[in-house]
Amino acid sequence: MSLRMQILEAIDQNARFATKDLAIMLGQDEETILNELAKMEEEKIICGYTTLIDWDKTELSQVIAMIEVKVTPQRGQGFDKIAERIYQFEEVDAVFLMSGSFDLTVMLKGKSLKSVSQFVSEKLSPLESVLSTSTHFVLKKYKEHGVTLVKDNEDERMLITP
Repeated sequence: MSLRMQILEAIDQNARFATKDLAIMLGQDEETILNELAKMEEEKIICGYTTLIDWDKTELSQVIAMIEVKVTPQRGQGFDKIAERIYQFEEVDAVFLMSGSFDLTVMLKGKSLKSVSQFVSEKLSPLESVLSTSTHFVLKKYKEHGVTLVKDNEDERMLITP
């Protein structure tokens, strides 16, 4: 496996690895690791470093929605132009081109069901290429980015002794 792939796999598991630690783990010198990271950032292979937060354990109240969107692709540009228009809304976290019965999945976080509803009705649905939408709300996260977010099931049965 190439050095780039080894670095990417390591930081995909933990973006907080220090370059010194990566160098030791991968048997390289720190300067080589720094150079590879810089090249991959410049080439937009590494697009950013994020932190996985379990927002349900904070005081912040938010609603996560996944919106299925059917669109009319534009001649010569396919789905790219409408996807670009959608991902430019600040509420939108992600946009994916999908196979199946709808074309795009739009993921967003809102402060309330009402704010998500307003986004869909006032911003997304009126777009010229949008034919229909179907909104789904996340009720509970169990696992995200490979990390389990719920505590292990503890045996809560009462112990009965003779």
